[in-house]
Amino acid sequence: MMPPRQQKRRASGTPREPDRSRHLAETEALAGFGRWSWSSQQGPWCSEGLLTILGMADARVRLLLRRIPLQQRRMLIAALRQARCGQAPTAVEFRLHGVDDRWRNCTAWIRRDPDGSLWGIVQDITALRSMSTALERSESRWEIALQSAHQGVWDSDVETGLVYHSRTWRTMRGMHPDGDAEDDHGVWADRVHPDDLPRITELIARQHSGELARVHMEYRERHRSGEYIWISSLGAPVEWYPDGRPRRIVGTDTDITEQKRAEETLVRLSHRLELALEVSRIGVFEANLATGELFWDARVREMYGFAQDTPIGRTDWEACLHPDDAAAAQQRVGAAVENRCGYESEFRIIRGDGEVRHIRTKGMWYLDSLGIPRMLGANWDVTDEVVAHSDLQRAKELAEARNIELEAAKARIEHNALHDTLTGLPNRRYLDQVLAERAVRAANKGDSVALLHVDLDRFKQINDTLGHIAGDAMLVHAADLLRRHLGPGDFVARVGGDEFIIVCTYRGGQNRLIELAGGIIEQMRRPVPYLGHYCRFGASIGIAARHGTDVDPVRLMIDADIALYRAKARGKNGFEFFSEALQTEAVNTKRVADDILQAIEQDEFLPYYQPLFDAKTMALSSVEALARWRHPGSGILPPSRFLSIAEDLNVVTTIDSNILRQVVADFQRWRADGLEVPAVSVNVSFRRLRDEQLVASLKTLSFAPGTLCFELLESIFLDEIDDMVSWNLEQIRDLGIELAIDDFGTGHASILSLLKLRPARFKIDRQFLDSLTTSKDQRRLVGSLIDIGKSLGIKVVAEGVETFAQADILRDLGCDILQGYAFARPMSAESLEQRLRGAHWLKAS
Repeated sequence: MMPPRQQKRRASGTPREPDRSRHLAETEALAGFGRWSWSSQQGPWCSEGLLTILGMADARVRLLLRRIPLQQRRMLIAALRQARCGQAPTAVEFRLHGVDDRWRNCTAWIRRDPDGSLWGIVQDITALRSMSTALERSESRWEIALQSAHQGVWDSDVETGLVYHSRTWRTMRGMHPDGDAEDDHGVWADRVHPDDLPRITELIARQHSGELARVHMEYRERHRSGEYIWISSLGAPVEWYPDGRPRRIVGTDTDITEQKRAEETLVRLSHRLELALEVSRIGVFEANLATGELFWDARVREMYGFAQDTPIGRTDWEACLHPDDAAAAQQRVGAAVENRCGYESEFRIIRGDGEVRHIRTKGMWYLDSLGIPRMLGANWDVTDEVVAHSDLQRAKELAEARNIELEAAKARIEHNALHDTLTGLPNRRYLDQVLAERAVRAANKGDSVALLHVDLDRFKQINDTLGHIAGDAMLVHAADLLRRHLGPGDFVARVGGDEFIIVCTYRGGQNRLIELAGGIIEQMRRPVPYLGHYCRFGASIGIAARHGTDVDPVRLMIDADIALYRAKARGKNGFEFFSEALQTEAVNTKRVADDILQAIEQDEFLPYYQPLFDAKTMALSSVEALARWRHPGSGILPPSRFLSIAEDLNVVTTIDSNILRQVVADFQRWRADGLEVPAVSVNVSFRRLRDEQLVASLKTLSFAPGTLCFELLESIFLDEIDDMVSWNLEQIRDLGIELAIDDFGTGHASILSLLKLRPARFKIDRQFLDSLTTSKDQRRLVGSLIDIGKSLGIKVVAEGVETFAQADILRDLGCDILQGYAFARPMSAESLEQRLRGAHWLKAS
């Protein structure tokens, strides 16, 4: 506040104002500042320039301070007091509300003279502050734009070698936004992938030389995490040397790693689709409906007889149509275009060479990214098929598979940890959660909880014959079927390759469970069309249920699995409820399985031998080795007591190998002892024929060619012999081992099997001998089988001969070899040796 005794004066007119030259006042006006001073004798003084800045008519301190916000006013007064006390010079920034109602940003500098007087200058920084704020906003907008576009900016001074990098440039490489950007070119080059560095270095050199102006390059650069990311860099000069070389280059970098991954995925899927189309011989076409331009791939051109380089249009297609089919074919296409939908059609074409071909087509209308209507479709040449009865499902599923693959290339599907990716059903983890919840609910409400363990029958055969894609399609079909059978509150999950679990909460009896299981099995039996095939599979179901507080998820799973095992053992395509009896049986099966594994280690499996006799002379023809188990507690056990469990354990091949080793050893001993056994045969499973080590193991055995014969079991598969089996069979023949087919005529073998396998003999199944003595039809049937063998030069063996009356009939029908209880039962090697020495075979003469 100004002392009362002081008079108000105009700054420009007071005698206290120093005599300044005119240029000082002009300098104040140009620079936007004004001077002030204050002393105890003269009071305050302001230059004309300062009054202009303050927008005031005089220098009254009270008036001045009132126009400064309170907090800043206190700061200014404190600074003046500090200056009067002799503290260091200071500057204070404040805002001033002028008499013209404008707010001004000002900075005051305060100095003190030795005599205690204060002086200084005040500068109007309003414009400077506005520019600074605008610059900050501009930089903020620029930074936000770069972040939104995922781009980083760099500014390279070629002359100094300095490079500016934006915050986004640093963050996309894993660096701190405000940290060092490692401006050195060598450090950057060390991060570039070695395969990309020569190309990038050449482009940079050509740009620096002035040969190239705008340069766009894509390369890989090592991220701070250690992984490589893809960078798209675009740069151009903004300043040049006189000779045209760039002095300063500015550009942007974009992280295109995800784009590159998407491109790689698209290329891989495109190759996969092209291979599928090539194998299936399906041709693809695409039509521009706006221009009439038509694209045909090589396969469609081949169907229509057009050269690969011949331009094709809609009129060319119409000219190829058979006159009788042209109207209908064009009408279907026209309707699809008009209704913007897909279509299916079959028609005939007349090629340029006059040949008539039958074509099946399926098309889909769509708009491309430019809004141009197009028609995309596929053509099949079905000339060799009966068109009226051909299966349209193949076209539908192939088109759907193509759409699925294309959709997979355009979008990433988020994986759900609780669901199976193939079928969309809940997985085992989700099942465990639901079972835990149902157990708590059952304990609280007294409900019953049932588990239906569903296992697909013959699913492996579909996988082996049609491939995993077909298998996957069947799994999806099975999943959909199970969904449709669920009732309110039911839950289904896929828990394994071809296994599903259904959880039901219910009250009352088991009728609902029986109805549910029966309905599922009935639906699973129905054939499923797939790519021209009918896939047939079924389902076996094990059911376990518990009530109230007795519901234990782990126990339920075990019980349902035990019931499932029994259902499959009973012939599959059925269901079984868990019971305590099944529990006991499962325990016994486990004990037998353990005993089998121990028996293999203890070499408890041995061959028993049953002789075969020449039908005419009744001389010993050969012996057949049959597997037996010398059980420590139960004595000699036949295969019916252990074979199915051994198959589940996958140890049949090991047992077969051990039996064969003993058979060869017994045969060598008989020969050494002078006991005449012409040959010995052993049963070999089809799985054994697929063993890659079979031939190598046979070569370690010592036997004379023609003394060993393999009887093939499971010959139902002989019509589908694969390369491994074929190779093993040829090698077996080369080793001098004869081949025979067991159980011929029961549906397990075929005439084609005989032609492919060329066996030395085949056995007529014992079922044909049951009514041989009483049925003329049965005798004629057996006679026909014997005639087949004779016509192909194959010896015929009749097994299961129980009576001499049967033997007489078989001999009259021309059967070559007889085997059965009428002559000898299977016996140990020791018993056989005794018989050989006694030369007494027949039970009755």
